[in-house]
Amino acid sequence: MNILYNIILTIGEVFLKLIGNLSFLLSSNSKLRKSAEGQRHLLERIEKEFVVPGEGTITVWIHAASLGEYGVARPIIKRLKEEHKCCIVLTFFSPTGYEVLHRYHPEVDYVYYLPLDTRKNACRFLEIIRPQKAVFIISEYWMNYLHELKTKGIRTYLVSAIISRHSPFFRWYGSLFRQSLDAYTHFMVLNETSQSNLRKLGYDNLTITGDPLFDNAIAVASTPWHNPVVDEFAKQGDLFIAGSISDRKDTSLICSLANRHRDIHFIIVPHEICEENLNALKFHLEGNALCYSECDESTDFSNTQVLIIDFLGALAYLYRYGKWAYVGGGFTPYLHSIIEATVYGLPVAFGPKIHRKVTPNELIKRGIGCIVRSPQELERWFATLKGNETALEDIRRTAKEYTRQNSGATSHIIRLLNQA
Repeated sequence: MNILYNIILTIGEVFLKLIGNLSFLLSSNSKLRKSAEGQRHLLERIEKEFVVPGEGTITVWIHAASLGEYGVARPIIKRLKEEHKCCIVLTFFSPTGYEVLHRYHPEVDYVYYLPLDTRKNACRFLEIIRPQKAVFIISEYWMNYLHELKTKGIRTYLVSAIISRHSPFFRWYGSLFRQSLDAYTHFMVLNETSQSNLRKLGYDNLTITGDPLFDNAIAVASTPWHNPVVDEFAKQGDLFIAGSISDRKDTSLICSLANRHRDIHFIIVPHEICEENLNALKFHLEGNALCYSECDESTDFSNTQVLIIDFLGALAYLYRYGKWAYVGGGFTPYLHSIIEATVYGLPVAFGPKIHRKVTPNELIKRGIGCIVRSPQELERWFATLKGNETALEDIRRTAKEYTRQNSGATSHIIRLLNQA
């Protein structure tokens, strides 16, 4: 199995190099093109740019798959910087994280794509940055990196881990994945189910810490933020925020709702900004829709029902403009952050694939969240809330109390990271 894994990664590296050489054939907004270009000469660039910090400064490598996982890492990074003299190296696997952070990252010293997980790349990357600690977010199990971290004796942590019975560790092919868990110094898990499942795998070096996403969301919500274009659009009336719209199913649901309720204004934020996704939204919407890039402060929105946000990085701030929310990704295994909407007190709907998350079930129990599987179910959910100010106020109060009760995970995690 280990041989097969390395063969697949090597083939993937060759493929990305080929795509990188032919990237002019792909759209400039293509996720594949951005990934391929990001991997080109990546280790050479890291070696050229990275400066090993002086004595007394520790290097902490933090890896987040994408922008959503960075929401977990962000409050941890902030606290590490406040409490220690440290150099933070942040890596992403997905362009949706790297594209937002690599230009402006005040609390991070270096931001890179993660070099593909071949044995050669893992060895070279760690030799360059020489971390004293490594932190992986949620569900990152890169076999060669973990093997090298263990071999080099580098303390390695998994934060906000969710270990379900559906994970590869419990499959017939899971021996390689189970073996990789030996690299972790400590597991910081989200719930008792993950704790129990890890113990069944033979691990006791774990702590239930809670979710730093709550701390991050609270920090974002309390940060003053305005956008002149969005401010102008918001004057039209109550706003429904549809965030991280990820696939055709999400598009179908939210466009159907917008078409049924032409008196409600919508802000739609695709998870990936590309011409194909923007065109699909405009094609399915019956009301007038404008992309943010087509607007400025003087734009007349009087005949515009939908504003499509065609830039990355603002969604967590945009929810403050909303009265209701839908979060995409729930028809894939990767439902996006619903906490970012909940912190503002919004009722939130999402697709049915929630087994990789803890929060959705908690929101459902409290009447804040709702699973929807079809345009009809989304319509029924919205119909109970549209114009129902009493219900909305109850949800708003419950949601804010729920986020408050779940804050504080970052402090717990920092204490564990500070242990020798």
